[in-house]
Amino acid sequence: MREGSLEAPTRRPIDWENPAFYDEAQLDEEMRRIFDICHGCRRCFNLCDSFPRLFDLVDESKSGELDTVASESFKSVVDACTLCDMCFMTKCPYVPPHEFDLDFPHLMLRYRAVEAKKGNTEFVDRELAKVDRNGKIATAIAPIANWASDRSNTLTRGLLERVAGLDAQAELPKYASSTFVAQAKASPIVVNKDAPAYGRKAVIYATCFNNYNDTDVGVAARAVLAKNGVETEVVHPHCCGMPMLEQGLIGEVAKSADIVSAALKPYIEQGYDVIALVPSCALMMKFEWPLIRPKSEDVKLLARSTFDLSEYIVDIAKKNGLAPGLSPVAGGVSLHISCHSRAQNMGQKAAEMLQLLPEADVKVIERCSGHGGAWGFKKQNFETALKVGKPVARTTRDAGKGFVTSECPLAGVHISQGIEKLGGDAAKPELVRHPIQIFARSYGL
Repeated sequence: MREGSLEAPTRRPIDWENPAFYDEAQLDEEMRRIFDICHGCRRCFNLCDSFPRLFDLVDESKSGELDTVASESFKSVVDACTLCDMCFMTKCPYVPPHEFDLDFPHLMLRYRAVEAKKGNTEFVDRELAKVDRNGKIATAIAPIANWASDRSNTLTRGLLERVAGLDAQAELPKYASSTFVAQAKASPIVVNKDAPAYGRKAVIYATCFNNYNDTDVGVAARAVLAKNGVETEVVHPHCCGMPMLEQGLIGEVAKSADIVSAALKPYIEQGYDVIALVPSCALMMKFEWPLIRPKSEDVKLLARSTFDLSEYIVDIAKKNGLAPGLSPVAGGVSLHISCHSRAQNMGQKAAEMLQLLPEADVKVIERCSGHGGAWGFKKQNFETALKVGKPVARTTRDAGKGFVTSECPLAGVHISQGIEKLGGDAAKPELVRHPIQIFARSYGL
């Protein structure tokens, strides 16, 4: 046995179809095994609120060790986990192939899966996780939905807080009146045949967020790709299932994997690459789905063919060269590297992409924004989310750049709210939802 590991972390398939996976006694035994290792190490104390909660439970127990911590207390630790994967990817020295075989995020997922199987998942959380259904309804009534979700609308936001548990001060995503898929069909785009990368083909997986909420990111991506000679198709067969994964509904995620991989397979067989516009969705397609559906050849094919959006632009630059026409973007950029970008283990592709711009002035911030997906919207978590993200907000404010952006569509907004909370006389940077929009601005698109 060695102390720590220098090998690259590897993950084992999630054994969610095995009845033993849901055995509560076995789960408790495994949680105590892993929590005891975490207690003895404490390297992850500053990553998120899960670890301070765990260590407080131990330190405040009768013996000062895990043996006198009640199992019922573990739920508070699980509730604070956002499945960001940063403990597994960047901090833990005991992940596989180390013999301790420690995978903290997937342990939290297992606990939630057991709770879901027992029917203990909150009804409201299950309904909020049905983002495709919710998006279809909200886009049909977008002006009303956006009016009701606006922070300044104290009446409806107070109601949302009481009924859905969404903090009245949290900035919620707005909805588009027309989906990105519909916009793409209605607006054919001319591909630049003189670009070095002409001949490439990519199918853009719109993702729920960019299909129903922020379609501008997809429009910018499509324009930049066309400028660089890439023929694109825009599709959204189904949600990737990340909101369901957060609830422990692994069977629902497996259905998402089956639907999306089957829908995209014909494109891949015709020579198309697959681009996901949101890092969380790219992470699901590349890494989580193959662990949930390890025997599916369609899922394996999709995982091999999928690129994060920034990753794809950098790939074009390295293998083909970019189309000419980029101009400097004045003001400089504070770039937040999202956790689910980092968890893809591909390097800082958004930073690499922005550094391709003339006279690039990029401040890279590689730390948790604190939001954690739907977790950060909730009344019981919002203040904690702001606290965890405070260092990022402070760094962004003090950087003095003209723009702030993140590949995570929720992180950028959360950072902006964090800057508001800090106050001060410094000029607030302009929020840009995704780095691709800065790239598009550089091209004059």
